[in-house]
Amino acid sequence: MIDLKKFVKNAILEDNGRGDLFFDIAPKGKFSAKVIAKSDGILAGVKYVKVLSRVEKFECKFLKQDGDAIKKGDVLATLKGKASVLLSSERTFLNLLQHASGIATMANKYAKILEGTGLILLDTRKTRPGLRSFEKYASRVGGAINHRLGLDDLLMLKDTHLRTIDNLEEFIKKARKRISWVTKIEIECESLAQAKEAMRVKCDIIMCDNMSLDEIAEVAKYRKENYPNVCLEASGNIDLNNAKDYAKTGVDAISSGSIIHQATWLDFSMRFD
Repeated sequence: MIDLKKFVKNAILEDNGRGDLFFDIAPKGKFSAKVIAKSDGILAGVKYVKVLSRVEKFECKFLKQDGDAIKKGDVLATLKGKASVLLSSERTFLNLLQHASGIATMANKYAKILEGTGLILLDTRKTRPGLRSFEKYASRVGGAINHRLGLDDLLMLKDTHLRTIDNLEEFIKKARKRISWVTKIEIECESLAQAKEAMRVKCDIIMCDNMSLDEIAEVAKYRKENYPNVCLEASGNIDLNNAKDYAKTGVDAISSGSIIHQATWLDFSMRFD
């Protein structure tokens, strides 16, 4: 689990370097400021910047909270503190909010499309190094459910793994003896034949990777008739235009890396009163 205090301290240090050159010559006294939205979307990052305000010792009151819909012109928060502190924190404060809100907004677009379909929306491990917990938190705020946070969450056998395995059935038996009793095994499949084999060797989840909608429907039909306890996930080339089509195939979930890596930051600004 990420240490939020350490995370925001490192972010401040990264920006301040050996020290903000304005700090020692800044006007004395306390100043007030507002954070204003310049984009529509879903707000995220509040959890992080509240920690930042405590670390840097300035007052911060949010008028909107994580997960709230926001419009251009909305006042998101009011700040009060020393000019030196507010200004040395400004960029990090805004970066955290803008980055997280961009991801939450993208996740929310998918979530709205899938409303009423019963499909579970999953993100992926396609995150920026060092920012996984932060980006996956933003994804959750927007309405997605986290897939694996790391390789220790679930044993997934992708195409690259499968090329190293001679006997899949024996490998699965060995894995069951080595991993936790509550840990699931997921196998990436690119065809109905592969999916049938994965079900036969008793995996828990099948990822239908880059299959056509018709192929996925065949896998779902076979699963329903023969292995109803196996979960099905569709992945690969899923976007906002076709996400809803997967609800008709019979899968349980879809996953998309674009929730995070295709998200565009929202635009916010800090203005002094």
